Amino acid sequence: MTAGNNGADTPENDDPFAYLYRSEGGEGGAQGSAGDGAAPRQPGVPRTSYNQVRAVGQRQYGQQAPQQVTYGQQNAHYAAPETLPGGDRTRSAPAPGNGGQEPRRGRNGLLIGAVAVVAVVCIGIGVAMLNNSNDSKDDAAGKPGPTAGDKVDPTDKPTSKPAPGKLPKEDAGSLRLEGGATTAKDVPGARSAGGAYVGGMNTPGAAATWSVDVDAPGKYKLWVGYGVPGKDANLTLNVNGTADSRPIRLKNFAHAPEGAWDKGWTRSWQYVQLNKGTNTIKLSCESGNQCDVNLDNVWLGRS
Repeated sequence: MTAGNNGADTPENDDPFAYLYRSEGGEGGAQGSAGDGAAPRQPGVPRTSYNQVRAVGQRQYGQQAPQQVTYGQQNAHYAAPETLPGGDRTRSAPAPGNGGQEPRRGRNGLLIGAVAVVAVVCIGIGVAMLNNSNDSKDDAAGKPGPTAGDKVDPTDKPTSKPAPGKLPKEDAGSLRLEGGATTAKDVPGARSAGGAYVGGMNTPGAAATWSVDVDAPGKYKLWVGYGVPGKDANLTLNVNGTADSRPIRLKNFAHAPEGAWDKGWTRSWQYVQLNKGTNTIKLSCESGNQCDVNLDNVWLGRS
């Protein structure tokens, strides 16, 4: 073959690439043969049949030739990751058919967040209520209160008064006696140290005076222990120099038979108004009183 004849005068059998020109099913050359019915190729006429020479590997039987696709036009909605704002390569492209917009975010995330906030608030309230309940139980069980060095807020002030101190009590035999009153032990049953009591009160002017101290002013109960011979008695009550208009009644609450001094021991009380500090309480037999009575002790009580 020479460059001038372009291969037209060269026999087909001398062409080393003649196998490339054969048809898919026959042994004929590129020009065809009588056996396969193909028309002989005319010199100088370009090949237009499917047996036209192509580069090795380009021929695809029964398929259309692939269309040339320009990069970036395969998907009109696709955008390279590096072209997105911030260059976020993990961000996915919008779904086709959505106008190129990002898919609308669902409301499930917001709903879940709201539910989580409500749950946290409910848990906090429950913990606070549980702590308050435990504190109340501790207080009811005798939990010690704040010590002297602890700071106490105005809202933590005690709601009840402190336990009062013990009030004084005295045997009648230790009182200041006058006007014929004297101590004795003849009648058994007196509720005093050694069984001593104050007798001789049935003499006009006889008196027993008690000097007593209190921490706070106010109304107190004056209790008197006494014994009568099966009948009622009474005495004049004088507090800090002022006589009470009502005598203190010393009735036969023990229901002793008349004359039975040893069966008539009992007690009675009457209100007295005392000042803070020292007070004097006087029991005396005055005109109009029934003074057949023995005294064994006296004490104060709270009203």
